[in-house]
Amino acid sequence: MIISEGLAAWLRLTLIPGIGGESQRKLLAAFGLPEAVLAAGRLAARSVIGDRADLLFDFDPSEEIERGIEWASQPGQHILTLADDAYPKTLLEIADPPSLLYVRGNPALLQKRGLAMVGSRNATPQGLQTAESFAKALAGNGLCIVSGLALGIDAAAHRGALAAGGDTIAVIGTGADRIYPARNKELALAIVERGAVISEFPLGTPSIAANFPRRNRIISGLARGVLVVEAALESGSLITARLAGEQGREVFAIPGSIHSPVARGCHKLIKQGAKLVETASDILEELGNFTSPEEPVESTPTDDEHPVLAALGHDPCSLDDLVDYTGQSAELLLPELLMLELSGKIAPLPGNRYQRLS
Repeated sequence: MIISEGLAAWLRLTLIPGIGGESQRKLLAAFGLPEAVLAAGRLAARSVIGDRADLLFDFDPSEEIERGIEWASQPGQHILTLADDAYPKTLLEIADPPSLLYVRGNPALLQKRGLAMVGSRNATPQGLQTAESFAKALAGNGLCIVSGLALGIDAAAHRGALAAGGDTIAVIGTGADRIYPARNKELALAIVERGAVISEFPLGTPSIAANFPRRNRIISGLARGVLVVEAALESGSLITARLAGEQGREVFAIPGSIHSPVARGCHKLIKQGAKLVETASDILEELGNFTSPEEPVESTPTDDEHPVLAALGHDPCSLDDLVDYTGQSAELLLPELLMLELSGKIAPLPGNRYQRLS
């Protein structure tokens, strides 16, 4: 566990409602460590952040401070401050680094070379497979995979990194003592055991919609680049990509079908200058300093021997269209589709459609 000197003062500074990150940084810049901020007094603090400074001296977060210190005293749980040597250096490069990071797991991973992977919560089966395969290859080559523990692409990226025996960090939008979404509880516990789950939000913070876009700057800030696997035009993943560009990180995107809504965000990024990615090697070569890469992940399946797979192609396809493409009746196609599904080559989609996986 890591408990810095003066942690109580850091907690006090960050637990006051109404005094956000910008005000905290102004006070720290003016007076130094939080103890000095508090010692400077009400009038001096007012000269820096105005009347909001009164909150520092009128609000008593003693119970929350004690809770934080107790939480950080438990094995595998840490609170890192801006002044700690263990605080990730990459976050010091961004415009608005969090004053505190609550960490469950291994804080040393926050210093590793990372790649963020983000994408749709409503990913296609092929997108999930692509994300997991890319994460597995990239983590196997030494990159720490950073994502947000959300359903869909995020979860697939974390799973791929764990499957490779690699490192992964989940940046969450709730308190570090909460797991959201609940469906990813088992995955979150595996990340705590073998990676790290981190949050800037105070303990007990519930799921609040506004907090999830805010945490995206940490996802991109921890990484050397951001890979977007699938994203609709209104996806939060595009926020992460924009923040990455503003932070001087590389932005990568995997193209998809022109008919797929979850490919349009990636295509938009590519038009705006993101690097089109087809294999894991594309990313490894761009980031540099990697040797002996594993066999690259190909986004194009190679098994076209089965006539139904050949007719299906790589876009979602309806049963009626397959009847037209193959010249076979639906009664003959359905048993073949079932066998392909059981063998893991295709997945059924809503609307009596099918998606090729391999």
